[in-house]
Amino acid sequence: MPTPHIEAQAGEFAETVLMPGDPLRAKFIADNFLDDAKCITQVRNMLGYTGTYKGKRVSVMGSGMGVPSISIYATELFKDYGVEKIIRIGSCGAVRDDIKIRDIVIGMAASTDSNVNRQRFHNVDFAACADFSLLKSVVDTADKLGKPVHVGNIFTADLFYTPQPEMFATMEKYGILAVEMEAAGLYGVAAEYGKKALTVLTVSDHIKTGEKTTSEERETTFKDMMELTLESVL
Repeated sequence: MPTPHIEAQAGEFAETVLMPGDPLRAKFIADNFLDDAKCITQVRNMLGYTGTYKGKRVSVMGSGMGVPSISIYATELFKDYGVEKIIRIGSCGAVRDDIKIRDIVIGMAASTDSNVNRQRFHNVDFAACADFSLLKSVVDTADKLGKPVHVGNIFTADLFYTPQPEMFATMEKYGILAVEMEAAGLYGVAAEYGKKALTVLTVSDHIKTGEKTTSEERETTFKDMMELTLESVL
């Protein structure tokens, strides 16, 4: 039952899919965290795998960058493959002084400058928010594992290189935790199909201080986020 963007057969995806932006991060998770992982799709090199974590069947697949890309994959996973839950595990840029490099941020809601949810919602504002049961599970697991997390509103940007840097101060004023590029799109797709979604992020760079991690670190070293998310789906 391949789709235009995914070549997996029916039943090859688990009910829960972890979705990093980088397909090589998906491969890293499959190689280092899952047992008996099998590559089930690689259309456009957007790698997807299914295996088990402590006996629980789980899939992991890249989403690419930006709202349009994750919206394509989330739609096909929810609509065509019977996936019930997608947890985005990605990177973000912090905009507040109390959030540091490599901190974990959980997106309870996602503000955005993208127009996609207005297109879905008759051109009025849609509150793009996470599924509460997934959110609670990850937060409870973080408490159990002793991993500190920040929970709140994040900002999904259409542009990585913004022409309006003054917006970052406004985000900080309004309590935005960090900036990323996919969550609001994912939450909109999940709402459209009656499914569950959450975003768990690691701070890869700090917009105010200029601190940043390397692309290799983003691909392979955000293990606290990966472990936290996998433990929460058991």
